Amino acid sequence: MTKPGDALLFSTVKRDYRPWLLLLNAAVTTAAGLLLPTALARAVDMALGGELVPATILFLLVLAAVEILGDAIGIVLAASITARGTAWLRRRLSEHLLTLGHPAPFAHGDAVSRVTGDCGNAGSVAVTFTGLVVTVVSSAGSVVALALLDWRLAVVFLVSAPVAALLIRTHMRLTADDVLTYQEVSGEVSARLLDSVSGLRTISAAGIADRETARVLQPLPRLAAAGAGMWRTQAKMMWRAGLLLPAVEVAVLAAAGFGVLQGRLSTGDVLAALGYAALGMGIVGQITQLTVLERTRASAGRIAEVLDTAPPQRPRARPPVAGALELRAVSVDGALHDVDLVVPAGAFCAVVGSSGAGKSVLAAVLGGLSAVDSGEVRRSGDVGYAFERPVLLGATIGRSIGYGTDADDARIRDAAVAAQVHDVLIRLPRGYETPVADTPLSGGEAQRIGLARAIVRDPEVLVLDDATASLDTVTEARVDTALTTALPGRTRVVVTHRPATAARADLVVWLENGRVRATGTHRELWNDEDYRAVFTGGE
Repeated sequence: MTKPGDALLFSTVKRDYRPWLLLLNAAVTTAAGLLLPTALARAVDMALGGELVPATILFLLVLAAVEILGDAIGIVLAASITARGTAWLRRRLSEHLLTLGHPAPFAHGDAVSRVTGDCGNAGSVAVTFTGLVVTVVSSAGSVVALALLDWRLAVVFLVSAPVAALLIRTHMRLTADDVLTYQEVSGEVSARLLDSVSGLRTISAAGIADRETARVLQPLPRLAAAGAGMWRTQAKMMWRAGLLLPAVEVAVLAAAGFGVLQGRLSTGDVLAALGYAALGMGIVGQITQLTVLERTRASAGRIAEVLDTAPPQRPRARPPVAGALELRAVSVDGALHDVDLVVPAGAFCAVVGSSGAGKSVLAAVLGGLSAVDSGEVRRSGDVGYAFERPVLLGATIGRSIGYGTDADDARIRDAAVAAQVHDVLIRLPRGYETPVADTPLSGGEAQRIGLARAIVRDPEVLVLDDATASLDTVTEARVDTALTTALPGRTRVVVTHRPATAARADLVVWLENGRVRATGTHRELWNDEDYRAVFTGGE
């Protein structure tokens, strides 16, 4: 039965010529394998007859060499095909996940599971399929070879064919659902685990580690049930196949024995008949590969689910001025409630509030990093974003600043100067070329590099989510002055808990319990005792 990911698997195979080389190599190796029992039989008969026929021995050696060499070539080709197929799928999936934007409809951990595990499984489809095709061809060729030896041997063997077909069909049917469930639940567990690791400090501070552990492990019974189902099906098929194979071999051996008694077959022919019987039942012995094929199809279905997800429609209405931001009745479940806000283009906006007021969520919504459950968000121009704890990516510290852009060394240097981190970087052993892994940074230095990474994009809107929290007040003031010089006329949204920062802002947004309690200048709001408590009470 066709599954959603089958078309994707076909595209993975046809995009590269190497599967055809693997198939050609398999054809040569299979042909040698089918001729080998006959050559061995002739050699046995020659030995029993007391003759020495060099051509017979040479033919046997050549077939053995071809099979050994073909197996070696097949291993190399299989590794190359799997690696290339996996890389192609991961690239397609990653590009589409980026196109879907943030937040994506797929949880982070689940997306990681699809990019890593599912792409790895689906990337091996050509190798798995070729192995099964070779097994089928070998089985069919063995039946023909038995018929050439003695048609009675072929008839005896074919009596087992319906039983073998029933075993294979039953295995495929019983395995499919369990394999898909196992893949889906594995992705769910990965998503929960990644969420927990990301919020480790919060979980520890809240003292809910036990509850969070229970939440992460909650899907495990379903995972165990699916895994047990696969193993039960596998075990059932293995013992059935284990009984079927010797039964067929005994039947063929008995028929060959009668052939020897009646003079139709030689001793070597009996040996060949046993070899062909084993080859013919090879498809039953490939039950594990059938499970792999089902897992591959299930993984491809999960990849196709992402690729078939259409990117979200961006709102067409845009503020006419680049850098203007506007929220209309925006709500985010558990964080923001009916927020109305207008940030004029070029304004310096400070977002303040007590802990849990929703400041970071509001910044994420303004910067386009978080979707809203209701309401409308309007923004124009590119957005640069800097975080409290930035993750530095890239091979060198310089490329970490320019990550995701085509910025040259001059632009990277200017961004570092604006972020007040240039003096730190030039003192490193290799300056801007120092590898990120070899760069010891304090929290404030890492924040300034994250800020430089946002500046180098030359955005119309710059969102700083507590991105200067680790800086002292003097350094923060210098960064603010440098930003004004480096990005003149740009809109800035800064999440802060410092009154000095709020005092420099053109507009202060005061959040309380996910709602905008008031907006205005810091001087205007300072007369409110509750507003002063936001700073004097601490976060």
